[in-house]
Amino acid sequence: MKAIQVQRAGGPEVLELTNLPKPSPGAGQVLIRVEAAGLNFADILYVAGEYLVRTRYPTVPGMEFAGVVEAMGDGVEGLYIGQRVAALGGSGAFAEYAVVQARSVLPVPTPMSAAEAAAFPVSYFTAYFALQTQAQAKPGEWVLVQAAAGALGTASIQIAAALGLRVVALASSEEKLALCRSLGADVALLNTQDNLVDAVRQATEGRGVDILMEVVGGAGFAQSLKMLAYRGRLLVIGSASREMAQMYPVSLMKGNQSVMGVWLTPFLSDPAEMQAATSFLMPLLTSGRVRPVVGERFKLEQAAEAFRFVLSRKNTGKVILEP
Repeated sequence: MKAIQVQRAGGPEVLELTNLPKPSPGAGQVLIRVEAAGLNFADILYVAGEYLVRTRYPTVPGMEFAGVVEAMGDGVEGLYIGQRVAALGGSGAFAEYAVVQARSVLPVPTPMSAAEAAAFPVSYFTAYFALQTQAQAKPGEWVLVQAAAGALGTASIQIAAALGLRVVALASSEEKLALCRSLGADVALLNTQDNLVDAVRQATEGRGVDILMEVVGGAGFAQSLKMLAYRGRLLVIGSASREMAQMYPVSLMKGNQSVMGVWLTPFLSDPAEMQAATSFLMPLLTSGRVRPVVGERFKLEQAAEAFRFVLSRKNTGKVILEP
């Protein structure tokens, strides 16, 4: 089968199109013919050896994908051959076939395309766990979404709206801001404008935001803290700047504010949390109240080009690789 394999840490230049043996599912596993795979910034960090888990080379990257069940190992129940599914596999998605644990497989509603299904798992589950589980968001609260036209950003706007939150979306162009408004953002601001902190406070009647989804990090982290309301919660979900951030914990005391991390991977091993998230998300997906935003599409052999495109920060929605 065709696959993208990585032999050493690096950037787009280390992605190699190769032929590997077609995998076979073991007990509790499912073999899926991949139709589309989502490209996340976390995949770029994983290839570079900068992710939260150690990358063991050689590896086939790719954390999420959609396709058709082709074979099942012993003990797998509730799935059938030929079923269209999405999956969160950790790695292995940038290939024609992938094996994942059955518990990582999600049924796909009939109206969804393979690209939409591949754009769903990472971003929407992350948005749910960030807002509902970690921040314990309440209807009427303000949430600020950074990089709001990206994959996680577009998912977060939709999930926030479903939770009854009011959204301030930050993005880098007027075109991206228009997309954010179409998804339900109440306020959309250019992240490059002067006096951004003042603009956010003005939009929130002088209070600041109750929840801030921090995905940039670096020098802007201090600015994010200034946007928080009293008892505000800052959620660290990523660091696209790939730069260190500084903060003085004592500064949180005056506003009784919190900074907390959000990482999807540990939630995947918690059946109760996954059941709660799935029960919330699947009806929204099936009804069309939320719909993944699919951005640029690339062929598998264009993986390096796709990585460079994401690194350029020009993308809207989820970038997709197709075998």
